[in-house]
Amino acid sequence: MKLLQQLRQALVLLKELPRRLDKLEQAIGNVQVTLDRQSTSASIREHEFQVYSQSGEDGIIQYLLNHVTISNTTFIEFGVERYTESNTRFLLTHNNWSGLVIDGSQSNIDFIRKDRLYWQQSLTAICAFIDKDNINQLIAGNGFTGQVGLLSVDIDGNDYWVWDAIDCIDPMIVVCEYNSLFGPTRKVTVPYDKNFVRSMAHYSCVYYGASIAALTHLAEKKGYVLVGSNSRGNNVFFVKSEFAHAFQKLTPDQTYVRAQFREARDINGNLSFTSFEKVRDIIKDLPLFDVENEQLIQVKDL
Repeated sequence: MKLLQQLRQALVLLKELPRRLDKLEQAIGNVQVTLDRQSTSASIREHEFQVYSQSGEDGIIQYLLNHVTISNTTFIEFGVERYTESNTRFLLTHNNWSGLVIDGSQSNIDFIRKDRLYWQQSLTAICAFIDKDNINQLIAGNGFTGQVGLLSVDIDGNDYWVWDAIDCIDPMIVVCEYNSLFGPTRKVTVPYDKNFVRSMAHYSCVYYGASIAALTHLAEKKGYVLVGSNSRGNNVFFVKSEFAHAFQKLTPDQTYVRAQFREARDINGNLSFTSFEKVRDIIKDLPLFDVENEQLIQVKDL
């Protein structure tokens, strides 16, 4: 009888473990925010810390909030999977923002809607396969228009084209994934394909997205300035040009980080741990669109 009671107590504790771990992560994040405010470094990479983000994006975003005036504390993020690792979850839980998240998997959206935070916070989660023709309707149709605090773009494919199409919102901060395989200088993206899926575009799964220079080119057209990238070499950050005075003036070449992670797959779908140079050689004959010259080139032309 005593053993049964102990087992029941253990099960209760086990059930509570995720919530307690989440509280611990939040507490650590609160400490990180406080410590970071004491830093005087102008490089956003020096402000990195991770609570829910993939790497240091949580800290970078908190740093940017100290220099960018946000009157409407809302966010939009797409490509969130189960939203356990994201660029905006800390904004939701720590800063008490509200937001919209979009993912192409219904099971991922169901998971988010069953999460405790879905009723504890003001979050809208919808399932949709995003393209440049439906993105504005998906955002505006769910009540998000005009000025918003932050937009995070990470769909492993048509990122450039989708951001280019967005005109229903005016984000103060934009975070966008870039593909470091495409280098620091050429303004290129994968050609637009409404049905683009990274795993189907090429077996290596590394042919996707846009270069940091292409995204900066687009950002400037939309009225943003480049303020830096993360140290992992996969996310770049922009703020509205009216806040440019608070940051160092940077070029894509100065901001670019050559990614060290080895995510390429072999023909059987297994991680191949292939080097940067060899991976780029594998996709050398695939097409890229030069957004500045408006012409098709190949990866080997970079």
